[in-house]
Amino acid sequence: MKILLWLPVFALFYVSVKANDFNIVDYGAVSDTSKLSTAAINKAVEACYKAGGGRVIIPTGNFKSGTITLMDNVALFLERGAVLYASTDHRDFPRQKQPAYRSQKDPGGWYALIYAEGASNIGIGGPGTIDGQGAKQVPLPTPPGAVYEDRDGRPRNILFISCRKVTVEDVTMQSSGIWNQHYLNCDNVVIDKIYVYNHSNRNNDAIDIDGCRHVVISNSIMDTDDDGITLKSTGAAATEHVVITNCIVSSFCAAIKCGTESTGGFKNIQISNCIVKPSVCPTEPVFKTPRIGQVGIALEIVDGGVMDGVTVSNITIEGTACPIYVRLGNRARKHTDAAPEPPRGKMRNISLSDINVYDAGNYSSSITGIPGSPIENITLNNVRIVNKGGVQQGEYMGDPLKVPELEKEYPAPDRWKNLPSSGLFIRHVEDIALRDVTLGSQMADPRVPVIADDVARLDISNLRSDRGDEKAVQLIKVGRVKRQ
Repeated sequence: MKILLWLPVFALFYVSVKANDFNIVDYGAVSDTSKLSTAAINKAVEACYKAGGGRVIIPTGNFKSGTITLMDNVALFLERGAVLYASTDHRDFPRQKQPAYRSQKDPGGWYALIYAEGASNIGIGGPGTIDGQGAKQVPLPTPPGAVYEDRDGRPRNILFISCRKVTVEDVTMQSSGIWNQHYLNCDNVVIDKIYVYNHSNRNNDAIDIDGCRHVVISNSIMDTDDDGITLKSTGAAATEHVVITNCIVSSFCAAIKCGTESTGGFKNIQISNCIVKPSVCPTEPVFKTPRIGQVGIALEIVDGGVMDGVTVSNITIEGTACPIYVRLGNRARKHTDAAPEPPRGKMRNISLSDINVYDAGNYSSSITGIPGSPIENITLNNVRIVNKGGVQQGEYMGDPLKVPELEKEYPAPDRWKNLPSSGLFIRHVEDIALRDVTLGSQMADPRVPVIADDVARLDISNLRSDRGDEKAVQLIKVGRVKRQ
């Protein structure tokens, strides 16, 4: 019999297998959120696996579950009108055994609604909804003196570790207890046509691609309290060969981000044809940050690792405090207690092009390394940034040398707030080119549009601003300058 299976060819594929669809109702699941269907759903998964693979069907209705563990060749399919609710009882989410792949976020074993480790050819799909009931997911008690941060037992909606050939498409996800979906050390991952609305708890990222390889994220809409589309490297594996395209992202923090964790680094990342816009969430952020998103595009290396080969193009950004934030720091956080402290990381070969920013806040975009560790080979081409302006005074106004390095701190533009430049602050960079860059303000802004400090080579071609050419750029310890 022919059925749908998810395969690593970036599309749904028909193949011949022995099994077909396994409806969870046939295994005892009930459409009643006062009752738990965990055992029934896992029985259906096991039957599907033993039959050689297929789909586990969640039919129209409201089903409540604890941890569901996917197996090889099994796809979870939510029919239209189906809602899978996470239980709010910690006992329904037993801590999984510690995986072989170690990560900074690992509390010694994980908690999740939908979980898999080491599985191949798995997926989640269909027009139904996964609801984590995040507002009701409370942290486990923390032992005296312990700092668990986001490792406190709140379940992820989806967590796949060391899996291959993963496809997630069409489904709606909302209200996770912590990160909504976390793909850790996975290979061949396709995320397509999903909708995420996540404003119910702390750490409500929309999606986290963590130490994964060969990943495509496309055609999706995400609105989230914390970071939106987030690439991380919380363990030794790099996140590499990733395409993010045709997405609309809203976030109260960073909309599209590489970081914060960077142990294994990032390589060959392409981000294109995306819109960053304000959230439609009517309530105040759980984190109590300003309602305006903090960052549009964030590229960060702060815990060691190398970022090499990142291309960002065809992006529209509306209304973020800091449109572009490129940061090489030295927080140097270890990914496990036994790991050595990571050395300073590196950032190189970064291209930002065809970016249109309007109604931005006044934090100013920034590209900053640290003394002795400059960012290498970065280009901005056809970038237009218009900020709100109206800044009257600031801690660093007129004196860029007062801007602290903060290399050991968490990397975020609110650590500096309003920088002494209105458009772009550049510091500790080896080689940077600004080509066809336009910087403006809606209201008068006394700050200089561009400040460059400790830059070895600066190439400026066709820079436009609401200042005269001689007043548009302030140079401090800049080696070779080429202006056209």
